[in-house]
Amino acid sequence: MKGEKIAWEEDLPLTVAEEYEALVETIRFTEGFGLLFVECSPRQGTEIMEKIRLELPQEKAEILSLDKTVYNFYNRVKELPLLAEIDILFVTGFEYSLYQYEDEMKERGWDSNEIISISRRGVPPVLVNLNQQREKFRDDFDICFVFLLPRFAIDYMIKLAPDFFDWRSGLFLFPKDEETLRAESLEVCGKELIDYTKLPPKKRKYEWVKIKNLIDEDEGRLSADQKANLLLKKAILDREFGKYEIAILTCNKALEIKPENYEAWKIKGFILDNLGRYEQAIAAYDKALEIKPDSYEVWNSKGIALSDLGRYEQAIAAYNKALEIKPDDIFACILKGIALSDSGIYELTSAYKKSLKIQVNDYESWNRIGNTLFDFGRYKEAINVYEKALDIKPSYHHSWNNIGNAMRKLGRPKEAIDAYEKALEITPTYDLAWNNKGVVLYDLGRYEEALAAYEKSLEISSDKPIIWKNKGDVLRKLGRYEQAIKIYEKALEIQPHYPGAIINLGFIKYEIGNINEAIANWEAASEINNQNVEPKLAIAVALYNKSEIIAALAMAETVLKSDKNWGNLQRLKKENWGEKLLADAAKLLENPQIKALLSQS
Repeated sequence: MKGEKIAWEEDLPLTVAEEYEALVETIRFTEGFGLLFVECSPRQGTEIMEKIRLELPQEKAEILSLDKTVYNFYNRVKELPLLAEIDILFVTGFEYSLYQYEDEMKERGWDSNEIISISRRGVPPVLVNLNQQREKFRDDFDICFVFLLPRFAIDYMIKLAPDFFDWRSGLFLFPKDEETLRAESLEVCGKELIDYTKLPPKKRKYEWVKIKNLIDEDEGRLSADQKANLLLKKAILDREFGKYEIAILTCNKALEIKPENYEAWKIKGFILDNLGRYEQAIAAYDKALEIKPDSYEVWNSKGIALSDLGRYEQAIAAYNKALEIKPDDIFACILKGIALSDSGIYELTSAYKKSLKIQVNDYESWNRIGNTLFDFGRYKEAINVYEKALDIKPSYHHSWNNIGNAMRKLGRPKEAIDAYEKALEITPTYDLAWNNKGVVLYDLGRYEEALAAYEKSLEISSDKPIIWKNKGDVLRKLGRYEQAIKIYEKALEIQPHYPGAIINLGFIKYEIGNINEAIANWEAASEINNQNVEPKLAIAVALYNKSEIIAALAMAETVLKSDKNWGNLQRLKKENWGEKLLADAAKLLENPQIKALLSQS
C-alpha cells in the first residue's frame, strides 16, 4: 500500500499500540449490535480496517464508504446487500455529510459554543436522523458499527448526536503524529492553486474535508507558509461551492498569517467581484498589485470591476496596463474593446481586428473571447466570434454549443436547438449540449422531449447537480412530484447548498400540502444566499396562508421594497411557481397594505 505506513507494535508509542489492541478486543467481544467510534485520518483508517480484517477472519466485515452527503443514514444501511450476513460494518466518509456546516454557522455569526451545542438549531439532518432512529439501529441491525472519523466529526457526534453517541461501546483515538501532519500538509501545499479550480464535484468535496482536517489538527505544528497555503486552497474550494462569504473569511485568516500574500488578495478580489462588491474588490486588487505590479491578470480583473461601476476611463487604463505587461493578451484587448464601446468611443469591431492580429489561427482563443462577450451580455457579437472559431475548426463542438446558448439568450430557440444538434452530431457524448437542448425544449413547453434530453445527459455524466436539478424541474412541471423530489435530492447529494434545488423542492412541498417543510426549505435557501428575494417572498406567501399576517406582511414589504417586479403574478408564473402557491400569492398581493406599496412610484 502506498502512503503512510503504520508500524504497529514494533516502533509506535505504546499508547497507540494499546489503543489498537483495545479496539480489536472490543470488536472481538461485541455480540450483535455495537457502536464504536475511531478518531483517525483516512490513511490510518485504511490501515486499521485492513489489519482488523486480517486479525478477525471469522467475522464478516464490510466497508460502507460514503462519498457524498447522506440525509438518512438508517436507510443507507438498510439498503446494503446481504445485510444479515454482516458482523462488522466499517463506516468511512461520514464527515462528508457534515462538511461546511461549521463555516456556515460562523458566517451567520455563531460563536464556537453555539456551533457545537446540544441545541437542535441548525443541526445537520443526518445527525438528527441518528438521534431519532437510535432504537431502530439497535433493534434492526445485528451489527458492530465502527465509525472512522476525523476529529471535527467526532466532536459533532458528541455534541450534536448525543442520544446516538451515548450508546457507544468505545471511543478510540489515533492522533496524527507531527511527521504525518507535515507530510500530508506538504502533499497538499505542493499542488498548484489553479488545480483546485478544476476538480470535479466529488473530488472537490474530498479535498475540502482533507484540507479542513489538516487545518483543524495544526495546533501550531505547521509553518506560517503551510497554514496560509492550506487556507487559500480551502478558500478556492469554498468559492467553487458558491460559499463566497465563507471564502472571504478564509482569505482573511490567511492574510492574518501572511499580510503580504499576493494570492490571498487576488482570490479575495475575485470573490468580492462574484458578490458584486466592486469597490471592495478593487481595493483587494490594489493590494495584490502593490505586491506584484506586473500581474496582467489582476489588472484585467480590476478593469472588469471598474467597468461594472461605469468607470470606463479607469477601466481602459487598467486594460492598457495589462497590455503593457503582456502585449499579446487577447482578453485585455477584447475587454478594452468592450469598455470603449460602452463608453461610446468606438465599436467592438476594432477590438476584434486587434485580436485578429494577435492570434489568427487559435480557435480556442476565439471561443474564449466569445465566452467573455457572452458574459457581458454581448450575445450577437459572441456569435460572430464563435463563428470565427468554427471558420478555423468547423468540428469544434464547444463553439457550436456556445452558439446555441447565445441563440437562446436572443430568443431564437429553433436556431439554438440546431446549434446544439450540430454539437451533438460531432460529439454525441457531449453532456452539456444534451442538457442545454433540454433547457430550450423546456422553455418551449416540450416537456417530455426535455426530459429525454436530460436523461441522455445524465447517462453520460451523473456528477453535475444542475442537470439533476433541471430534470427535477421538468418532472415537477409534469406533476410527477415524488419522482421530482428524489431527483432534487440527488442534486443536493452532489451539492448540498444548491439554492435552486432547495427552493424548487420547497415548491413541491407546498403543492402537496407540506407547508412547514416548504418554509424550512426556503429558509435554508435564504441562509445560503441572503440576497435572493424569491424564497423570502415564498415564505411570506406561506405565512399569509397560515394567517400569520403581521410576519407575512413584514417580510413581503421587505422583499417588494427591494424589487417590485416580484409583486407581479406574471413574473411568478415565469419563475414556475406552482398553482397553489400562485393562488395564495394572489391573495397576499391583494392585501391593501401590499397594494399601496406596489402603487408607489
